[in-house]
Amino acid sequence: MGSPALAFAPELLLAAQGVRIAFFDVDGVFTDGSLFMSHDGEPLKRFNILDGLGVKLIARAGITPVVITGRDAPALRARLAALGVQHAYYGTEEKLGAAEDALTRIGVTWKEAAGMGDDWPDLPVLRRCAFACAPANAHAEVKAAARYVTQLAGGHGAAREFCDLLLVASGRYAQLLEGYTS
Repeated sequence: MGSPALAFAPELLLAAQGVRIAFFDVDGVFTDGSLFMSHDGEPLKRFNILDGLGVKLIARAGITPVVITGRDAPALRARLAALGVQHAYYGTEEKLGAAEDALTRIGVTWKEAAGMGDDWPDLPVLRRCAFACAPANAHAEVKAAARYVTQLAGGHGAAREFCDLLLVASGRYAQLLEGYTS
């Protein structure tokens, strides 16, 4: 196998080194932010398969994915369970408290945290993370608070782009990729 095709700016990789926990919002990050409602009022979500593998890969690299979302739905719980996400906070309007609980439970600090969100409720978490990321379709205030804004939009591979950056910064990207190319 040759060199990986993916590359990030060295200053981004330096800023993301040492990350051991990654916080994710759902709507606008794992989805495009649209809400589809079934005839009985159940919210339906569309997830991107690339994002799912990214979450699995960071977990394999020793970075704990934590989902903090203001919504709760059976489809979301099923998706996160399928991805092996063990730390998820549902129906959480006050995301900072959930993030601090996760840090304590996992035994890491804000200096080891990265986060990805797209709107104002995510700002308290993103502003404390050592590395903050926003999808291309995020609100302007969130983009301004982010160290990195993805090229891709939420629900269209933005979370995978964030995960790939964390993998490259951790030094595990090439090794994990080789497992798929041999």
